[in-house]
Amino acid sequence: MSALDHSPQRITLAFTGASGMPYGLRLLECLLQADRTVWLLISQAAHVVASHECDFTLPAQPRAVQAQLSARYGARPGQLQVFGRGDWLAPVASGSNPADAMVVCPCSMGTLAAIAQGLADNLIERAADVMLKERRPLVLVPRETPLSTIHLENMLRLSRAGAVIVPPAPGFYTRPQSVADMVDFVVARILDQLHVPNELMPRWGRTAPGGDIEC
Repeated sequence: MSALDHSPQRITLAFTGASGMPYGLRLLECLLQADRTVWLLISQAAHVVASHECDFTLPAQPRAVQAQLSARYGARPGQLQVFGRGDWLAPVASGSNPADAMVVCPCSMGTLAAIAQGLADNLIERAADVMLKERRPLVLVPRETPLSTIHLENMLRLSRAGAVIVPPAPGFYTRPQSVADMVDFVVARILDQLHVPNELMPRWGRTAPGGDIEC
């Protein structure tokens, strides 16, 4: 049986306050286009980052965010659900009904540290803790430079616990022509970790396709 046969259908996606919101929004778009169900969690700081980096204002209320992003990306009814940071009745808060996989993109060093220490002071941290204890895929996309020893030790601890660390480091062998190309390179690698098929970038050893590359 191929890895693609185990492609997750329900994915928790969390936006936190690190720089890199274009990665998170593009990942959300691609997951919805791939017909995955997405449970979205957004930190307070992520609202600020979205406005600053993308000129994109996210409403304060989860239901308003859900309606806005569903319309923006053409989600079918029920495909995208947005939960507040204190919504402890959300399915992601319990190991009895976890998602198939979770991605934190972008992942702040504060969120990464909290997950590494087993804290669960908000729904993002609790959802990640559930992934680790249930032995389900957890992908973290930390955006920080340079990295302190504490950052590196936290990443090592999480890697040993089963998480996958995907730094948003775009490659240049694909000859990117725009910022969007560089974003797609990173998002493609995240989708690969989730076993979600995509054609966002030319694969190594293949001739680069002509024209735009879409999900």
